[in-house]
Amino acid sequence: MSRTRNIALKVLIAGLFLSGVLLARSGEARELKISHQFTEADARNALAVEFAKRVEKQTKGELTFKVFPSSALFKAGAQYDAMAKGALDLSIFPLAYASGKIPELEITLMPCIISDVDQGMAWKNKAIGKKVAKICEDKGMKILTWLWYGGGIGSQKKPVILPQDAQGLKFRAAGKFFEHLLNTQGASITSMASSEIYMALQTKVLDACMTSAESFISYRLYEQLEYFNSPENYSVWYMGEPLVISTKTWNSLTPGQQKIVETVGVELEKMSRDDAVAANKEVSKVFKEKNIKVHLMTKDEWQIWRKLAEKTAWKRFATEVPGGKELLDLAK
Repeated sequence: MSRTRNIALKVLIAGLFLSGVLLARSGEARELKISHQFTEADARNALAVEFAKRVEKQTKGELTFKVFPSSALFKAGAQYDAMAKGALDLSIFPLAYASGKIPELEITLMPCIISDVDQGMAWKNKAIGKKVAKICEDKGMKILTWLWYGGGIGSQKKPVILPQDAQGLKFRAAGKFFEHLLNTQGASITSMASSEIYMALQTKVLDACMTSAESFISYRLYEQLEYFNSPENYSVWYMGEPLVISTKTWNSLTPGQQKIVETVGVELEKMSRDDAVAANKEVSKVFKEKNIKVHLMTKDEWQIWRKLAEKTAWKRFATEVPGGKELLDLAK
């Protein structure tokens, strides 16, 4: 991009931001954009829609929303930059997707760092959650609704029950440190957003994948898989995927609007938690109905993954990421 075009873009963004500030202060109606990568059938889209509905009602139409599911507005990986620049207002956002710019956020997609949804939701009121929230806010996005989703392991050629079963498979793991763990077990890694997994499995770019339970259902991945290691009881894969707002947008709201937005975000945490727990059970049911060979991970199997995670992913995170050891200690 030429210097002239770059300056013009900055002026445009500044103008849009200023317009938002003026609209908020004048009390006129203002439309905010919510973008996410998930399908309309996904519970995470339902969260975005419900949030929009409640805030719209409580602000008496001062704030309205347009929800863009299925990466219709921004691709999954582009959403953080868009929020940081003020070009996107809100997102249901897997925090680790911003780890290229904010490596500390890989803690929210660390193998075996939590064992269930409630442990992840409890982070909010603990030192680890407050640390993650501050990191996010310092880097341009504020967490409104805490949300954690568990995930399973789907595969085509053979079931993946224990780490060594990944040997020789082309894997989508999601997250640098999951990728490192699976690499140590002889898997080859291909990185992509969850919305791209179906095509990668169909075209044999992938043999296996890890993603959230809800994504396994909403993206119909059962159509491309033979085996599934379900998160119904235990899962090595949990990811922080909160509803977040750009701090530029947040700062442009009136104090009254901020209070409503924040209150609604917290009110929706129970619904989000219940949806995440239900997804871990529903995915087993759906996959069995589709004649996929389903395995429910046991505690002993989870412990084997955890011990490997400590020696591989956790060790690397502690040494490579600034403040990584502190984050791990807080999370443990």
